[in-house]
Formats: sequence, C-alpha cells, structure tokens
Amino acid sequence: MKPLTERQRESLRFIRDYTLENSRPPTIREVAVHFGITVKAAQDRITALRKKQFLAPSDSCSRSLRVLVDIDEKEKTNSEIVSVPLLGTVAAGKPLLCTDNIEGHIFVSASFLRKDSEYFALSVKGESMINAGILDGDTALIEQCETAEDGEIIVALLDDSATLKRFFKEPSRIRLQSENPDFKPIYCQDLRILGKLSTIIRIY
Repeated sequence: MKPLTERQRESLRFIRDYTLENSRPPTIREVAVHFGITVKAAQDRITALRKKQFLAPSDSCSRSLRVLVDIDEKEKTNSEIVSVPLLGTVAAGKPLLCTDNIEGHIFVSASFLRKDSEYFALSVKGESMINAGILDGDTALIEQCETAEDGEIIVALLDDSATLKRFFKEPSRIRLQSENPDFKPIYCQDLRILGKLSTIIRIY
C-alpha cells in the first residue's frame, strides 16, 4: 500500500484535531474551507484516506469522518503496528497472498500477533456465525495454517471462495459447522485450510 501523501497527512491531522476540539468531526465542506480547496478535492483526500484504512469507511451522513489510525501515534509506535493484507475473493491455484487476492490492508497492534506466524484478514459477510459472536461486516484476523483441531473456527477454500466455519473431522468426511441454526453444515471429503481465527475486529 502506498504511504500517505503530505496533503493526506495534513487532512488526517485536521480531522483528528477538529474532532477533539468540537466533539464532532468536520464535514467535507469544512475540510475544504480549512485548506482552501474545492469540495471535490477534499472528497478525493477523504476517499484516499478511507481506502488506506485511516478513516472509517461509512459515508452515510455529512459528519461521518472518524479517524481509525492516528498518523502521529502510528509513527511513534511504528514498530508495534503491523500491516495485515485484507483479502477479497481467494482463487484456487493461486498463492494465498498474491496481488490478485489482496484488496487492501488493515493495521493492527503487534500484540495481537504471534511473532512466528503469518496473518491475513477477511471481511465477514452474512450471518452464518452469529452465535459465535461473528457478525456481518466484521473483519476476521486469520492466522495462516494448513491444519486444525476439532471445534476450531477456520477459513477454508471451497469453490474458489473462502468460508469461515467451525471445523470437525468425522470418520469418513469433514464437517464445516455454522454457528446459526438457519444454516446447514457443509460436508466434504477434503478441503484446503487457509488459516484459523485469531480475533475479530469490529467498527461501531
């Protein structure tokens, strides 16, 4: 992922400071007025910051700007912040972390990660795991591995797409169990395990 430009850094700091001083974020128009630029130019900066995971992605209202990563704090503790690839559709036959699979990055504290492991993240879609506290729109942080123990929540590759389910090995088959009674188990003879759930990240 490309680093922030100086203008993007300035915009992020302004949004942070404005929010702290006024107990509410600025509108895009207020960002534009502060920097003496057009609303379109301000919107472009905001869009770039959202794509780079520094601002909350929601744009449902005029005051929806929320800083996710404080650039100054990130630079102070840079060694403690890790960039984890966020995967989109995972294609069979391609390396897991190839460019075609990666749609962005998230930043997480190194304290969430094992030093000797590799990680990736997936956006959770659907409600098949709600009884495990995993909701639609969550981001699942996954530790890469190729094996799992019964009962562990894993990411498996099925039909060229990644699915998050609880793993059980039965005598003659594998069962991928949802955590929602409205969803039936998935049975298969073999599958590719991409990793197991490490933690869930949720933005309110």
